[in-house]
Amino acid sequence: MAEIKDTFPIEIGGVKRSLRLFEIKPGLKIAIINILGDTELVTACARELGKKLSGKQYDVIVTAESKSIPLAHALSVVTGKPYVILRKDYKVYMGDAIQAETLSITTGKPQTLILDEKDIPLLKGKKAAIVDDVISTGSTLEGMRNILKKAGASIAVEAAIFTEGDPAQWDQIIALGHLPVFTD
Repeated sequence: MAEIKDTFPIEIGGVKRSLRLFEIKPGLKIAIINILGDTELVTACARELGKKLSGKQYDVIVTAESKSIPLAHALSVVTGKPYVILRKDYKVYMGDAIQAETLSITTGKPQTLILDEKDIPLLKGKKAAIVDDVISTGSTLEGMRNILKKAGASIAVEAAIFTEGDPAQWDQIIALGHLPVFTD
């Protein structure tokens, strides 16, 4: 466990940021990376993840709504692979969607991941690359795995900008770095 500071510095592909620490429960803080609206950082992350995924065989990129959407899009541009977004709210136009439950570390509340019916053919029989901004508890990752299995896809690779928590738990994840947790 790391000593608590107000921010945690990162550098990805020459792009530097200071991540604000956020208390998720008394005495426990995590560094929050929010790539929404940060085109420079998203581009650097996609470029660097694209390099790490270059030897992997996959057909489609899959991520969960919402902070990872720009990463999935930019990674799609870099790799030429299509991407699918698992939504958190069902809309009537999503038809016979596939769903899985997860628990968010940042809100502490259960959430649902939903695969739009229109995206099922993009996944059925395909190899997927699961991509996320941060893999911390693995709850969202497990939800994405469940949906892919229900959709008839296999998982070729799992990747993130960062892993968090016990590094040994995430040794199979392709990541650009690891974030410590901070305790009082």
